[in-house]
Amino acid sequence: MKVLKFGGSSLADSKRYLTVKDISLASHQEGGAAVVLSAPKGVTNALSLLCEQASAGKDFGELYAKLGMTLNGIADDLAATLPAFRRARLASFIDTVLIELKQHLEGIKLLQCAPEQIVAKILSLGEYVSVNLFSEILASLGQKNHIIDPVSYIVAEGDYLDSIADVAVSKARFADFIYDKQETLIMPGFVAANAEGEKVTLGRNGSDYSAAILAACLDADCCEIWTDVDGVYNADPNQVEGAVLLDKLTYQEAMELSYFGAKVLHPKTIGPIAQHHIPCLIRNTLNPSAPGTLIGKESSEIWTSVKGISHLDDMTMFNVAGPGMKGMVGMASRVFEVMSNANISISLITQSSSEYSISFCIHSKDADKAQNLLEDAFALELANNLLDPIEVRHELAIVTLVGDGMRHSKGLAAKFFTSLAQARVNNVAIAQGSSERSISTVIERHRAKEAVKVVHQNFFSNSHSIDVFLVGCGNVGKELLQQMARQQPLLADRGISLKVFGIANSKKLLLNPQGIDLQNGWAESLAGADSTFSLDRLQEFVQQNSLVNPVIVDCTSNEHIASQYVDLMSAGFHVVTPNKKANTCDIAYYKKLRATAQQTNRQFLYETTVGAGLPVIDNLQKLIFAGDELKRFEGILSGSLSYVFGKLDEGLSLSEATAVAKESGFTEPDPRDDLSGMDVARKLLIMAREADLELELSDIEIESVLPSSFDDSGTIEDFLTNLPKIDDHYRQLIDKARAENKVLRYVGTIEKGHCRVALKAVASDHPLYSIKDGENALAIHSHYYQPIPYVIRGYGAGATVTAAGVFADVLRTMPWKQDI
Repeated sequence: MKVLKFGGSSLADSKRYLTVKDISLASHQEGGAAVVLSAPKGVTNALSLLCEQASAGKDFGELYAKLGMTLNGIADDLAATLPAFRRARLASFIDTVLIELKQHLEGIKLLQCAPEQIVAKILSLGEYVSVNLFSEILASLGQKNHIIDPVSYIVAEGDYLDSIADVAVSKARFADFIYDKQETLIMPGFVAANAEGEKVTLGRNGSDYSAAILAACLDADCCEIWTDVDGVYNADPNQVEGAVLLDKLTYQEAMELSYFGAKVLHPKTIGPIAQHHIPCLIRNTLNPSAPGTLIGKESSEIWTSVKGISHLDDMTMFNVAGPGMKGMVGMASRVFEVMSNANISISLITQSSSEYSISFCIHSKDADKAQNLLEDAFALELANNLLDPIEVRHELAIVTLVGDGMRHSKGLAAKFFTSLAQARVNNVAIAQGSSERSISTVIERHRAKEAVKVVHQNFFSNSHSIDVFLVGCGNVGKELLQQMARQQPLLADRGISLKVFGIANSKKLLLNPQGIDLQNGWAESLAGADSTFSLDRLQEFVQQNSLVNPVIVDCTSNEHIASQYVDLMSAGFHVVTPNKKANTCDIAYYKKLRATAQQTNRQFLYETTVGAGLPVIDNLQKLIFAGDELKRFEGILSGSLSYVFGKLDEGLSLSEATAVAKESGFTEPDPRDDLSGMDVARKLLIMAREADLELELSDIEIESVLPSSFDDSGTIEDFLTNLPKIDDHYRQLIDKARAENKVLRYVGTIEKGHCRVALKAVASDHPLYSIKDGENALAIHSHYYQPIPYVIRGYGAGATVTAAGVFADVLRTMPWKQDI
């Protein structure tokens, strides 16, 4: 025989009842079936709310009428579907139940309180209606059935609303139970009786527990829990994208997962089936063909170490500490006796080895009660300062890693806590049982979703998440978005999930929790957005959507945005940028950026601030870290000026070369930004600082491309109109250089701690001689690289290569993963 349990989601309407009928009859024909039913969906919640309304003296008539319509509506639909359905008989039963309910509610309203023994009777009414509905369905099809009233057989003790069954006594009562093998057995879940014969309930969602008890009492071959998901997942699929369905769990693993919040399993369910070695199968009413998850003695051959991650919300932690704890025999037992006498369940316990403190977690609903009881029980010790004031921390959660195979795998705890650190989660307390089957940590409740997502990703997924927020939609920003959209298939193949969740310009901020569609209409959506860029708004969005690896990409040249990098990293964002303003601010801010990145475990990546797509910063840093020392540096650091001076080599005048460069997109919108030399000076300062020179921008000697006598004021058009006035000056410089077999280049140099950007004539044997057409080149003379310098060369201008460099930095924010 099988015991089949169906929850409220499987009994939402008449169609669902008929599906349950099909599943039950198929099992009955195979070898007999006992069916345990919950109330129809939403009915128990309605009954609970009716009790609250009545005890508060409120009018409960509307909800009462709605409940009656729900129950009768299901019966009417069944009668319309099944010709032999005895609607009148069922109507009489439902009317009797509703009359009883109304009498109880009116009594509660008069008393202005709801006695628990009455509430137990009320809350169980839905289950009795449900089994009678199902009995009539079977009867209409000619199937014999027998309703078992658990009050006559299942004995429990404890609170009226949360009792624990005595399986041994209950099994003895079933010894005299006789039924026709042709009958399908039906039993309401959630219900039992205490030793006095009073009706009690087994806790909310206790129908799973009822099924396990019945399976043990009938010596069933299997207990099947039918719900609305395909089985037990290794994490909550509603919160974790990519949660994996587990094929098997041992009883012990299932116990750990259910205890720490796996919603598909009731914590009490596992005990009876484990004690009597009854396999339990979790299956989906909405997808009966799915194999489900089998709970039994055998361990999975697929998932051999960690099986799942679960978490409990709404936890409160108590810390009982003080000098009176050390060496005082019985203090721990007194603490837990107080909790036991109050029927308060403790979810986690940890004690310091110094015996100075004991910490434990309970559900927050019991926190006030527990605090008052503890303070009363230890009033003398508190008054005499033998105990410190009892510390209470609210708004906590417990995240637990579960798996039998954890006992044989080294490094799992390290990987677990590394994952939590990656999610920027602080561990309030840690506990691990001697079985090594689970590791639990207490964390702040609002960080629980992020923690579970990161832990799941590191243990069960080969994918890496990158959550991008782009600021700046100019040429580089637009090109970067196009590259990201184009590379999505390749990234997916490599296990990289890169989504752009936010795009901002100087006026608008566009956010999308599902990720912004980079192929269609993001610019129009941004124009219609109703918010502006702010750190607070981004933080709120990241927290609401539990993003685990947020990256700010600043493609502006805005100094105000650059001044927020420290705050952005402190708030949990990686920062990737081609914006040179942050790294060329005062040296104190430069150092603060790096200290913040280290303290917050965030990445600050700015490769494109010097060489666009060229790996300049990375290579210089590696040399310095390897013990090298910069002796001298020469470089063409502006792709724009590389292009302009290359055109001078071809015979164009300075004004003509500048106009061509601007039309080709090699210069800034205002070419004076390039010709002034300030952009090159900023890049040179960054190089100098990376080489450990503590310099300010004011320390850089700058010789502008434009002579000091030239008037560069006015609009861009005015400037370009006046620029030909210095063509003759440059023609003379070019002619002089040619006479010496040299070419003009605009070069940044670092030598003996001095930095200079200036026009320089270089010979054919110089590394910078052939650099033109937008190329950058950097010659690093160091202790290791001499007399021949280390040369880095490539295109350094244009949105495409700059965006590609930014993209490469974005990919470097992927967390390092350890395989175990």
